[in-house]
Amino acid sequence: MTGLVLLGLAACSVPPPPTSVQQAWRSSEALLLDRHGQPLQQTRVDKQARRLAWVPLKQLPAELGSSVLAAEDRRFQEHGGVDWLALFGAARDTAGGDTRGASTITMQLAGLLDDSLSPADGRRSLWQKIMQMRVAGHLEADWNKPEILEAYLNLAPFRGELVGIDAVSRVLLGKAPSELDQRDSLILASLLRAPNARPERVAQRACALALSLPRPPACPALRAYTLAVLNAPQQPLPGPADSPELLPQLQPQAGQQLRTTLDARLQRQVRAQLREQLAQLYGRNVRDAAAVVLDNASGEVLAWVGTPGAGGSARFVDGVLAPRQAGSTLKPFLYGLAMERQLITAATLLDDSPVALATPAGQYVPQNYDRSFRGPVSVRTSLASSLNIPAVRTLLLVGLDDFHGRLRQLGLQLDRPAAHYGYGLALGSAEVRLIDLANAYRSLANGGQLSPWRLVAAAPVPGRQVSDRATSWLVGDILADRSARAAAFGFDNALATPVWAAVKTGTSKDMRDNWAVGYTARHTVAVWVGNADGEAMWDVSGVSGAAPAWRAIIALLGQPGEPPGPPAGLEQRTLRYLPAVEAPRQEYFLAGTATDTVELTGNQPGPAIVYPAEGMIVALDPDIPAARQRIWLRASNAEGLHWSLDGQQLGRADTDLAWTPNPGKHQLALQDAQGRTKRQVIFQVRGQYGR
Repeated sequence: MTGLVLLGLAACSVPPPPTSVQQAWRSSEALLLDRHGQPLQQTRVDKQARRLAWVPLKQLPAELGSSVLAAEDRRFQEHGGVDWLALFGAARDTAGGDTRGASTITMQLAGLLDDSLSPADGRRSLWQKIMQMRVAGHLEADWNKPEILEAYLNLAPFRGELVGIDAVSRVLLGKAPSELDQRDSLILASLLRAPNARPERVAQRACALALSLPRPPACPALRAYTLAVLNAPQQPLPGPADSPELLPQLQPQAGQQLRTTLDARLQRQVRAQLREQLAQLYGRNVRDAAAVVLDNASGEVLAWVGTPGAGGSARFVDGVLAPRQAGSTLKPFLYGLAMERQLITAATLLDDSPVALATPAGQYVPQNYDRSFRGPVSVRTSLASSLNIPAVRTLLLVGLDDFHGRLRQLGLQLDRPAAHYGYGLALGSAEVRLIDLANAYRSLANGGQLSPWRLVAAAPVPGRQVSDRATSWLVGDILADRSARAAAFGFDNALATPVWAAVKTGTSKDMRDNWAVGYTARHTVAVWVGNADGEAMWDVSGVSGAAPAWRAIIALLGQPGEPPGPPAGLEQRTLRYLPAVEAPRQEYFLAGTATDTVELTGNQPGPAIVYPAEGMIVALDPDIPAARQRIWLRASNAEGLHWSLDGQQLGRADTDLAWTPNPGKHQLALQDAQGRTKRQVIFQVRGQYGR
């Protein structure tokens, strides 16, 4: 401690009572506690000096007190603050050229209590010395000897930045103050006069000091021990380190014990699960993971793991806060918005077939994860099975700007305009933070009501209704529907939990990010795996990457509570499709949108040329041999049709066809068996062979 500033000390010379000094003591460390008051994270905040706890004198071994008094103040018990015999002796020796001090422990304490009494250039002025003696007299009058010695041992600098007996014992010697033995006491007492003296000099003092004790240790052994201690690296503190990620968020003050909303036991378990999942993914180029657990009702964060720790590639990158591409995890909010506006229902059939969309950057041709197409598919199946093309078609219904606006309303920090993301926004081209995504899913669990997440206990903040309550419930019902999910994932997968849970996975472009986000009736859990540096993973999907850890964390949470029942504004019908593109089922509808039958009609999308598009210009690469270059002809809804290029038949159009291009303008057509043209485009190939 650099000193406790006492107002008016130079004028009145009255020190504070010992209780005030102890209360003013501040450790250089901060301690985060969990929601139950259990230690969670200890860290150093004050970088000027290293201070730990205040240690009562009765918890210190008697050898320490004896050694300190022998080294610094042999007549401590007899004098009244100033040892006049020692003072006169020091004056005599100084006059003879042998400079030495004669400050008692009480006088040294006076200097520790008031910065104005500290020497400016290594020596106190005459006025400072007089004031120091005066304050020492007041200390002796107002304090008892044990209180003086206790304060001195807690305030004195011992070595380097180590201040106080607790810090020097634990960091220099690696033990608690109560465990100090005679050798330790001799070393610490020898450091008080010159804390930064060379180890050999400290060893000499310790040996000389030992001679004043009744049963001194042998000097060679004491010297060896002293040199070993002072030359060794400082000992790490044994404090808890379960949530280092929270320190930048909470920024605790030195000496503060801050209670958080986290559960220490769950925090450790979640970190262990992430490490275990990374071990399972060994060999697939996956090094990092993050997870967060929220209480649905309060928004309190129960677990926050931004990096798995050992083995992670970026220990200072908090994966809970690092923006990453969201992948398919944004789809629930897209379908929810479309259903809320009654543009679709959960029973609506969407066309899962190839589509090409013109954008300023060229043609946008979305693909499903498995590169297959399912034709007419319901909204329920499209969302639960995470089909991409139906999502893009839904975005066309909703509108890019409106979907972008809804995501921002949900607290997702999209810092670019909607046009920047384009149609890829339906498939999660935007970067989001794990904590924000988790809180957005929490709003679904809370019936469309969004409120802030929090790390410390505080008065609840009223939520705001972002999405319709009935629609939010319906989205959750779809995300919890194992039958609808089975079309893409099968029934036995990492998303299947023994309790009711709504969950969505997502994988970003080139497998750089992998997500699993979902909720039970009581908790929301979000998990991300990937690489902090953005390097792609190898053969990792949503089900194999983040989902196993998500499911394990859900299991850790215990009783999830009763699944939410349908709110007002929904009605249930027995639904069937004609023809039976999907099996009959019980389906929920927003009031006024219910139907018993969905029938395919002739109004379904007709054949279309997906690639190449009308007016497209294809440039040949002169560095690639002509025989190796191909243009893939691709159509949708083209059963029974064939390709015709410049009047020449090429083959069936219901599968992709590779064509070796040649320069010039070309007319490509879809024709039926009678040669009638159903669709056609004109495109151009530029470039010359032979280079």
